[in-house]
Amino acid sequence: MLPERLQIGDEIRVIAPSRSMALLKSKQVDAALSRLHDLGFHVTFGKHVDVHDEFFSTSIEQRIEDLHQAFLDDRVKAVLTAIGGYNANQLLNYIDYDLIKDHPKILCGYSDITALQLALYKQTGLITYSGPFFSTFGMKKEIDYTIQSFLQAVTNDAMYEIEPSDYWSDDKWYEDQENRTFYPQQHYEVINEGTATGTLIGGNLSTLNLLQGTAFFPSLNNAILFIEDDEENHPFLFDRHLQALLHLPDAVHIQALLIGRFQKGSHMTMEALQKIIHDKRELKDIPIIANVNFGHTDPIATIPIGAKASVKAFHQQTEIIISQS
Repeated sequence: MLPERLQIGDEIRVIAPSRSMALLKSKQVDAALSRLHDLGFHVTFGKHVDVHDEFFSTSIEQRIEDLHQAFLDDRVKAVLTAIGGYNANQLLNYIDYDLIKDHPKILCGYSDITALQLALYKQTGLITYSGPFFSTFGMKKEIDYTIQSFLQAVTNDAMYEIEPSDYWSDDKWYEDQENRTFYPQQHYEVINEGTATGTLIGGNLSTLNLLQGTAFFPSLNNAILFIEDDEENHPFLFDRHLQALLHLPDAVHIQALLIGRFQKGSHMTMEALQKIIHDKRELKDIPIIANVNFGHTDPIATIPIGAKASVKAFHQQTEIIISQS
């Protein structure tokens, strides 16, 4: 189920289903608002986005209220999550999935928001979007790639490509907008060659694995699996989290694997990643591309969970084409 396309003048609602927007600096909020207004959108906020408790989140009831109200309000055409966190999976048993199915619209975010996105897709068939937070739009430098990919994903239904960006960064940009380091990028890294087509399923690996054995985990049959994790997930953890996923019965039907770029703090090297991948016989016959532009480094592409995609990987030449029609 493809949500209605976003148009100039549409209203975007910001909600905080994980951590509170109170964590954001006021200058960052103002910058994100200004950026979205300049793109032609009207931004409103959920009632409880700035409420927080000792865990810098708020009650399940308040977060569910903001989620439901965002989908119920016919003026709202897209929902941006403010930021990530750790506890979006608390909401899954309390969501009115019939309400969501009857009022489908764009939902975008990443990291901990993966739990919410996969649950909505599994329970309703609604395509959701792994992409920027509201807070991401407050970034000053090198955000054009992120914005263009977001617009390609949510404003039309034409095919688009997840191409390598010219530069990437692992800076904590929200702490210092001016002094940033950017590294050149010529291509993605091909670990296994091949071609494949399938359905895009994925997001944050640690969060995705929280859903195993629940009613909220989508099928991996014919999946183009895309996974990423933050600097808390070092190579040993990534190895066992990936292996846990591959133990699922339908993992044998994964068609391709896309791996988002790791943060430097994870201490993952390409040599270590290749060793982890090559040790897994389950992955030996499918194309695998690493250092793809999604996850916890910048810039990021917007990837529709539940949409169709085709993947080609030969030498260091890659093609990741997304179709939403």
